[in-house]
Amino acid sequence: MHNGLQEADNLQRVVAKLIAVSPAGVKLLLIGGFRYRLLDDSQRFSVDIDYHWDGDLGRKQEELLSYCERVVLKEVKRLFGYEGSASKRTGPDAESPNVASVDLRFWKPARVMEIPIDITKIICLDSPTVRTANGTIHATPSDADLIEGKILALFNRPFLQHRDFVDIWLYGDRLRPDSPERVKQKITALGIDPEAVRKSLQDFDEEADYHARAIQEIIETQVDPTAAEQINAGGGGRTVLADSLKFIKRVCP
Repeated sequence: MHNGLQEADNLQRVVAKLIAVSPAGVKLLLIGGFRYRLLDDSQRFSVDIDYHWDGDLGRKQEELLSYCERVVLKEVKRLFGYEGSASKRTGPDAESPNVASVDLRFWKPARVMEIPIDITKIICLDSPTVRTANGTIHATPSDADLIEGKILALFNRPFLQHRDFVDIWLYGDRLRPDSPERVKQKITALGIDPEAVRKSLQDFDEEADYHARAIQEIIETQVDPTAAEQINAGGGGRTVLADSLKFIKRVCP
């Protein structure tokens, strides 16, 4: 499993670099788990590449799709020998007005790799910043906007993703002293019902066994094996849940 994740990670790095140096990537902000993986050396592998775009999501989706078809597929074939395809996501998963996705699919005998590119909007109270990875410049939100967005995702996603708890556990120390007020402002702007936040927090406590098991699955399947051993020695999913909830409740009391 981890061999496949490492190969997907290698492909993701090439895709992200190509997007970063293209006109399609100008002012497109890298967010999510892969941002942490690429720019912050996270020990959690990511299953997709996420971007924040402040403009029309559909137009950016079309622009990225065209670029992937013209450039990315050819470069991945040259570097890795994979045939590939790029398509806009269709079906129930594509019905959200808040996300537009381009699905990349690569294959060779006995191996298929899929890399979703998701374009969404998060609320950024700070100016964007630029970071570098192996000489390539990537635009990204501030550390505070990113970790606050990770916490808000627990309450704003259509379906809970337990990988968010792992990222919050890893990077919750990047919250700022004024993050509680910032998160409150963002909850209002996003139209998230405070009662729904309260009920989710209650569920995280009352169904801790379930959430700890789901987090443990992420540790076993998406975290570097050596790091996973260390986490498990320190309590595994139960510890990650308890410690991440400390960060979450700090900004969502």
